[in-house]
Amino acid sequence: MSPIEIGIASVIAIIVLVYIGVYIPIALGVVSFVSIWLMRDNFELAMNLLKIAIGDSVMEYTFATVPLFTFMGLVVSKAGLGADIYEVMNSGFRKVKGGIGMATVGANAVFAAVTGSSIASASVFAKVSVPQMLAFNYNPRFAVGVVAGSSVLGMIIPPSAMLIIYSFVAEQSVGDMFLAGVVPGLLLAAAYIIAIWTMGRLSPRYVGGRQIDDSEWMSAYEIADKTLPTIVLIVVVLGGIYTGWLTPVEAGAAGSLLGLAIAVARGRMTLRTFWDALLETGHITAAILFLITAASIYSRMLGLAGLPNELGNILAETQMTFFWIMFIYVLLMIFLGTLLDTASIILIVVPLFLPLIEPMGLSLVWFGIVTVVGAEIGLLTPPLGISCFVIKATLDDDRISLKDVFVGAFPFAVVMLIVLIALIRFPSLSLAILN
Repeated sequence: MSPIEIGIASVIAIIVLVYIGVYIPIALGVVSFVSIWLMRDNFELAMNLLKIAIGDSVMEYTFATVPLFTFMGLVVSKAGLGADIYEVMNSGFRKVKGGIGMATVGANAVFAAVTGSSIASASVFAKVSVPQMLAFNYNPRFAVGVVAGSSVLGMIIPPSAMLIIYSFVAEQSVGDMFLAGVVPGLLLAAAYIIAIWTMGRLSPRYVGGRQIDDSEWMSAYEIADKTLPTIVLIVVVLGGIYTGWLTPVEAGAAGSLLGLAIAVARGRMTLRTFWDALLETGHITAAILFLITAASIYSRMLGLAGLPNELGNILAETQMTFFWIMFIYVLLMIFLGTLLDTASIILIVVPLFLPLIEPMGLSLVWFGIVTVVGAEIGLLTPPLGISCFVIKATLDDDRISLKDVFVGAFPFAVVMLIVLIALIRFPSLSLAILN
């Protein structure tokens, strides 16, 4: 077999292995290692490239952001800030048709800015928001759909683990990726709120619910007590990066310390909780860094195989325009999203398309935002749809089936696709803060 044939076979093998349940880094690493060995018929070369991949990835200072932001998100979640923000949002939207749904989106957007995890958002708001919506006679499918749809904001609004992984694969600044994610994330949140309002007007029976008129408005003191800690945390982390006062690593450290102080001040942090947060941080960090190492050896294998160059030659021969390249890319992302998780898609597909995007003079930061939004659609689509599975498992309610969660999430997946098209058509939306 030629290197090109080995490269193509390896990509197919990785997708098949991941789909049948092999741990992603193992599938990436083992197949890439064996492919390099076969292409060069040199076991020693394959071993040396593996050593270089490890040294060039996990040893980089930038990746200190992974444990720091992970720890900050876990501490903030345990401090109950997500539930506090939801209560404030719910108070403001309660008179509007579908208002609890809008409150869930708004709270998820704020919560995403201090956690960066779609899974954490799905878990927290499945417990907090869905029971309240059901209590006010909202359609169960609408209730779980709102939580599933808005949970993806955790991977777009910084800090985000997916943006960190992309920044490594594309060799872009983590700080630039974080700043680029702010406007698209807020745009998606606004689009969700507009979609809920529209559904409430055009299909009130699907939304369901009854007006909440038996509760008083929150006092200014209550609002401040529940929102100020989160606002201060966001200002310190994102404000520090935006102004240049803090590097992403320093911002992660400052956010972790501040989040820990908030949790302690609120009496939500015991020694046991602190230890659990440290252990979970270790597990998540190890998993992400293992992914990054595997992605590094995979990128080297693709380069040796010449697969990106071959793909570029094919597209050049067919004279494909920017529109068709992006059309194929988005279609591929959405298709793989039904089979693989977001990290797998970024690690497998991005190295193939980067050599096509760079010569066109397009921003790789913009391309990263498009990639993450496109891959995140997969969190809402069967059969994998991780957010949907998390919501179903968290609720543990026999009245709501997994099918109900997927059906409820479908309108929000459509909204994501519309926003994705807007981001591709108007790259300035992703680069607004950077320019």
